[in-house]
Amino acid sequence: METWLIVLIAVVVLVLLPLAVKIVKQYERGVMLRFGRLVGVRNPGFNLIIPFVDRMTKVSLRIVTTVLEPQEVITRDNVTVRVDAVVYFKVIEPAKAIINVENYRDAIIQLALTTLRSVLGQSDLDELLAHRDEINLRLQQIIDKESEEPWGVTATLVEVKDVLLPEGMQRAMARQAESEREKRAKIIHAEGEQAAASTLAEAARIINAQPAALQLRYLQTLVEMSGERNSTIIPLPVDILNILSNVSKGG
Repeated sequence: METWLIVLIAVVVLVLLPLAVKIVKQYERGVMLRFGRLVGVRNPGFNLIIPFVDRMTKVSLRIVTTVLEPQEVITRDNVTVRVDAVVYFKVIEPAKAIINVENYRDAIIQLALTTLRSVLGQSDLDELLAHRDEINLRLQQIIDKESEEPWGVTATLVEVKDVLLPEGMQRAMARQAESEREKRAKIIHAEGEQAAASTLAEAARIINAQPAALQLRYLQTLVEMSGERNSTIIPLPVDILNILSNVSKGG
């Protein structure tokens, strides 16, 4: 009889031992409930619980990456855009993540979607395209405020990945960009013409004030011409050229 009792105890121990031993990994914490009441959080390593009395729920403390579903949002200036975003979050208080919310993953995703629509709806299209870092920071702060204290979950990063504009808006922006480029090109060309005209006017003023400068320029031009062509050039003094010019005008 005693042998059968020993065998029975051994069988019970072998059956209950796997239920009593819980291994918590380094990146996890075990939330302990005893008869439905919270009794503590177990650390990583070997843990024993009372089968059928205690219940342990393991919670990962690693960062979770979730890609949000594309959202159609109407900006403050009444432009409909399609936005893709990703949220990074992690549990910092395991007990709250298990006790205060039924499914913290779904809760943080829905909160991120709601916050995304709200924040982008209060932003202009230009702000969304040019100041995305500020919008990302605002999203993170709002999600943190709503989730960290009640749920024990914090958003480490929120990123708006892509902003898709309607085709008509894309064409309009492309035409606007092309017009801006043409405008800048015309302005640069006009500034160049103005600078050239100013330079020529200054050169004419100098030559008119100092006739010798015209003679030097004339000789320099002859040197350049003789270097380019295999021909003989007979230079004439500027005075003779002036006399010939006056004679032709008088005639």
